[in-house]
Amino acid sequence: MNLPPSPLADWASSGIVSLTGRADGPPLVPPGCAATYARELSERIYELTACTPSPVRVDGAGLLAERAAFTGHSRRGRTSPGGACRLLPVADGWAAVSCARVDDPALLGALVGSELTGDPWPAVASWLRDHSGAELAERAELLGLAAGTVASPATAPPARSPSHLVSRPVDGLLVVDFSALWAGPLCSHLLGLAGARIVKVETPSRPDGARRGQPDFYRLLHAGHRSVVLNPDTASGRRALAALVAAADIVVEASRPRALARFGLDAWAAVAAGTTWISLTAAGRASGRIGFGDDVAATAGLVAREPDGTPLFCGDAIADPLTGLTAAARALSAPADGSGFLHDIAMTDVVGATLAQDPGPAAAARRSTTGWVLETDRGWIPVAAPRRREPAGDAPSMGENTAEVLRDLGIPAL
Repeated sequence: MNLPPSPLADWASSGIVSLTGRADGPPLVPPGCAATYARELSERIYELTACTPSPVRVDGAGLLAERAAFTGHSRRGRTSPGGACRLLPVADGWAAVSCARVDDPALLGALVGSELTGDPWPAVASWLRDHSGAELAERAELLGLAAGTVASPATAPPARSPSHLVSRPVDGLLVVDFSALWAGPLCSHLLGLAGARIVKVETPSRPDGARRGQPDFYRLLHAGHRSVVLNPDTASGRRALAALVAAADIVVEASRPRALARFGLDAWAAVAAGTTWISLTAAGRASGRIGFGDDVAATAGLVAREPDGTPLFCGDAIADPLTGLTAAARALSAPADGSGFLHDIAMTDVVGATLAQDPGPAAAARRSTTGWVLETDRGWIPVAAPRRREPAGDAPSMGENTAEVLRDLGIPAL
């Protein structure tokens, strides 16, 4: 018997509740229905692949917390489980600020107007208290910082495929993946499980930052893929990049359009030639904002709130796996006439589609003799810990397959 959706039950079983709240307090229930939304996306992916040689059966709700099962991260209140993002007060509310990249301390120094050495957070917190959220958002976009104000939840329509698209198998199709970290690689991982051939593309100066993260989680998302490194600063590198895109059936990327233009790549030209283009950005291709999973979720309103309104992080970079699942479901469709299509997927909109208005204080789990439990419409349900799938093989080293891929696709050697 198929039971009706139960957001509380899905939250409890997802692993996200255990990652939400203060370290010294009970697990909290996030607002909205992101776990249910993720489960429905994974069911849709299974429906689209069930009659193909490579059906994909995953637990979408469980994928939301999967990285923490590898890293061992836990709930930390106003610090994200991974430690790279903070929720801090501004003059007129709250903000989420990320410091995840090597260059971010210098950019935070530019934000506050002084050179930062050592721990940047005290100076950043002091500056934020004297400035409005609007000032932060404007300066963050100008500097390329992942930061913004924590807003009240504003729902957005579900990010569904346009009605004129039809399902299509991806078994044997070539996916060229320019993305990094989690959302884009999760999309490509799911397409790879469905039988697509995945080529991961990096540049010498900008390797995927996830390579420095938990190695088994990186293996999970990249096992069975091929790795290519090309230099867009050289004419031969740009020619090879263009040839790769021309050969691709699906392109996955997570850059602002100007970054791809520097590579000599034109998404709309590729679409006109019949390519499915998956574009993942913080706030859409027309926006200059950048963002990562933690700050995007918080600025979209996906935060738990204490009775006094203090926001707390929900899960671990939850906007990333939500977006990766959405992108994979979208990539499994195409126009019936075989023409190309550009999917402009904004992470903020994906999160917004899961939220309810005015959630109020977060519901808390209770202790039982066996651990934390949550009262739901299906009775008391244990609060699940994050759980992992095992990698299906090794991930390639950076650039390991460059010569092989170029040769197989008939692209002149560099």
